[in-house]
Amino acid sequence: MTMKKRTAARKDRQMLVLRGMNFWQYAILAVLAPFLPLYFANLGYSSSQIGFLMMIGPFVASMIQPFWGYLSDRLQTVKKLIFLLWILAIISSVALFNAGGSYALTLCFVLALYFFYQPSMPLLDSISVQSAARRGSSYGSVRLFGSLGYTVVSLSGGVLLAVLGGITKLPYLLWAAWIVPFLLLIFLRDEPAEGEGMTLQSIKELFTNKSFLWFLFLVFIISVPHRMNDVMLGLYMKDLGASDAMVGWAWALAAALEIPAFALLGKHLHRIHEYVLIGIVGILYSLRWSMYYVADDPWVLLALQAGAAITFAVFWIVAMHYVARILPPQLGATGFSLLSMVYLGLSGMTGGIVGGRLSDLFGGASMYLFAAIVSFIGGMLFLVTEVISRRRG
Repeated sequence: MTMKKRTAARKDRQMLVLRGMNFWQYAILAVLAPFLPLYFANLGYSSSQIGFLMMIGPFVASMIQPFWGYLSDRLQTVKKLIFLLWILAIISSVALFNAGGSYALTLCFVLALYFFYQPSMPLLDSISVQSAARRGSSYGSVRLFGSLGYTVVSLSGGVLLAVLGGITKLPYLLWAAWIVPFLLLIFLRDEPAEGEGMTLQSIKELFTNKSFLWFLFLVFIISVPHRMNDVMLGLYMKDLGASDAMVGWAWALAAALEIPAFALLGKHLHRIHEYVLIGIVGILYSLRWSMYYVADDPWVLLALQAGAAITFAVFWIVAMHYVARILPPQLGATGFSLLSMVYLGLSGMTGGIVGGRLSDLFGGASMYLFAAIVSFIGGMLFLVTEVISRRRG
């Protein structure tokens, strides 16, 4: 085999590895997000307690997340950091599922699990964006495999748990989902950064970039309702009479219909400015949450999850491309970590607490009235910002 062919083969293998890792990274998330709240409910915790448990972990992890991004940019490695984080996350999960009924211990080990698992996601996003760009591909063509993994596990998770013996067998499903990604990690190759590399001056410029900081603030507003739905939908559907399997199907439908959006959107992103697209998405989010508010049948809520294809999928891939476009390559992991900090951490904590309180005080439907109002405000702020920016030239 010639040198040129060997280089091409390595490039192809890198993309295959990244697609597989995205598949299994989101398969793990599909075990945690829909089913961990049900596991906690089985332990007897209230909606407010579960909302706090599911959001405090991502929130605390998000505070340290930029450190891992900085460390990755500084050391020029993603592979070694992901390996370390996954090992520590598995150890934390073992402790979590052996905490018994103690809320204090459960809280501590949920913190530890997300503290180590969550930072691996923006690191994988960072190397996926870099690898795809260098091979003339799009991030969406890699990320769609994440939605595929989420779909498969969400769809089969409820059935598998039923076969295994119910929600109490959740730990075994989680640990099994980690086997393949560890094997794929062996073949992952770090991508060397372009440019002068990480410097203190570049970090200072990042945190004084007003456009980037304003963008993160607007992302926070749009994300709060979405993250609230991530945590509370399963509990709300259960209150309306849904089975564990139906909860899994709801998430599977959302993830499955994101796949074509991720596949197609990357080819047409350049035609519309990011702020306009996310502004439109905010208004569509508002319409979507309004329909959740008036629905009182779990099957209707399941069908409405299809809206993720034109809300979350568009929002996330546009946000990722915007960060990649305005930041230099040597700050990629740090920038994506900050975006993830806002989306998973700050928005998640806010959405979980607000959603839990609204559900306890006024019923589950009240969450979605709040979500519709906030999403509309966020969408309008994106559009107004774009109008003002164009007037200023």
